[in-house]
Amino acid sequence: MLYVVIMAGGTGTRFWPESRANLPKQLLPLLGPHTMIQQTVHRLGDLVPLDRIIIATTERLAPLIAAQLPALPREAILIEPSKRDTAPCIGLAAHRILREDPEAIMAVMPSDHVIHPEEELRRAIRQAVALVERDPKRLVTFGIRPTYPAESFGYIERDEPLANEPPSDFGGSIPCYQVKKFHEKPRVDVAQEYVASGRFYWNAGIFVWKARTILEAIREFVPALAEHLERIANAADSPEFLKILRSEFAAISPISIDYAVMERATNTIVLEAPFQWDDVGNWRALERILARDTEGNVVSGSQHLIFSGHGNIVRSADPDHLVVLVGVNDLIVVATKDATLVARKDCEEQLRKVVTVLADRGWHQYL
Repeated sequence: MLYVVIMAGGTGTRFWPESRANLPKQLLPLLGPHTMIQQTVHRLGDLVPLDRIIIATTERLAPLIAAQLPALPREAILIEPSKRDTAPCIGLAAHRILREDPEAIMAVMPSDHVIHPEEELRRAIRQAVALVERDPKRLVTFGIRPTYPAESFGYIERDEPLANEPPSDFGGSIPCYQVKKFHEKPRVDVAQEYVASGRFYWNAGIFVWKARTILEAIREFVPALAEHLERIANAADSPEFLKILRSEFAAISPISIDYAVMERATNTIVLEAPFQWDDVGNWRALERILARDTEGNVVSGSQHLIFSGHGNIVRSADPDHLVVLVGVNDLIVVATKDATLVARKDCEEQLRKVVTVLADRGWHQYL
């Protein structure tokens, strides 16, 4: 059976001041009336029943997620006791799934991306599941055809197309390739070469594999991580489970699934995503997703007036809050009840520094 694991433990610091520690990006309605995590669950449609969806998140966010997704069973929320990146998160979920189904296949995805058409995601996951069923050792990842030389994404270099694969039963075959190599975030000139070659994809962070296969890979490549996860799994029925979970998980060295497994494994497949995708990584994503006015301004969630200004991004969490811009260009303006951000668009990456400085000064009420 197929299970879906949605990773929802991030802090969304690049969406400050609206994204906060107690209400991060994935729990905000940034692109419509529904929050990012609600949209993520909704787009699964009939792919899996609700009792085969797992939301991996922190103890702090778990009650908020439960409130936003009331149809999910209580046990759908998997608590990560501390932040340890994606490999421990995925390993913890894989052990949980194996307790229910030793032959389970799991799809893994973030909680805060935009994907459309939604039916194409479901079709692609079904094809990925078929690939894994034909060879249970496969690790399938999804690649996005790059539309510009992005420096903020990892890239996947494809190799030869899969040979001797039967036609897809899911509405037309989707191109699939052996993975040649994973590449870290490149300089812009290198990214330009990647895009021009036609052999590189953005790494979407969406995966499909057997639960037991990913645990075997973790055991092979990161044995220390596997040992911690196995101690947690072995204690699942113990009255000491929560204590063991917290202590063992805290002892794990943070590591991403890309570093831990994908960059080392040999039986990796990249499926060329047939859908449009955006990771909604920062405020500038609104320019790519929402409609602009005749001057190139993007406004979300606020009453506004813009005079003699172009290329601005304006956001207010309060739809009745009036924002007025006069004679300014290429700004990001975000207004909340207790903080207002005004930044040049080309300085947006400094938001991480802003959050760090706020913490250093002890201004935790703004975090």
